[in-house]
Amino acid sequence: MALEAPQSFIVREECEKAASQNGFRRILGEEAGWRAFASTTAHGAIFLAAEGSHGPWFLATDHAGVVAELGWPASPAPGPGASRYAFATLSELYAALNRAYFLAISLPDAPLRDFEQRVGDLPTTTEVERLIVQRIGQDIFRNRLLDYWQGRCPLTGISDPHLLRASHIIPWAECESDAERLNVHNGLLLSALWDAAFDRALITFNDGGEPEFSPALSDQARAELRWHSPIKLTDSHRHRLARHRERLSRQIVS
Repeated sequence: MALEAPQSFIVREECEKAASQNGFRRILGEEAGWRAFASTTAHGAIFLAAEGSHGPWFLATDHAGVVAELGWPASPAPGPGASRYAFATLSELYAALNRAYFLAISLPDAPLRDFEQRVGDLPTTTEVERLIVQRIGQDIFRNRLLDYWQGRCPLTGISDPHLLRASHIIPWAECESDAERLNVHNGLLLSALWDAAFDRALITFNDGGEPEFSPALSDQARAELRWHSPIKLTDSHRHRLARHRERLSRQIVS
């Protein structure tokens, strides 16, 4: 394969348009046919290239966390970043950029940086002041989970925002740091009924993302907890869910 280098006017315009419409509006320059972009809201840089004005198109990212989450087959195309991907059409490239952007703004350190910027000057002397800071953190956590899970409960497919809850795996009060409280891998985006059951450890999830039910649930409740597909989990999720499963196990023993 031979990338167009330097990029023609058409390829350059298409790359800049694709990057801009998917959150990467800072143009960093071009090298060896790869045009680099960054974002004011997302960590890391992306790089776009093409063999010609009709494609195929290439995306590279230097964000290791995004690469790990995407799990896509890498392209052998030489170039920058931690991994590179090929797409036959611009529409495929746009979809990939959209996913990469929302991962980049939701992965572990991004929510914490946002939180620290917003509460750095706020007082925490009184209980009311501490509750205000906590509420800001919980709002950030919810918004980042919406980004990470693409606005949809991965278990049921429900996407109505008012029916979705940001469910902590390790409860907020038990987290040892703000970094852990705001880590999207410490959360699941669940529909309201599933969230209520998960919060009380009446259900949990195995390493395959399939639900496990407490015997304390009534037959009627279990019948109403319908799901369509297992949750796609990372190892970071699984590590925390092992602790959550212990809560359900303790209920069974008691």
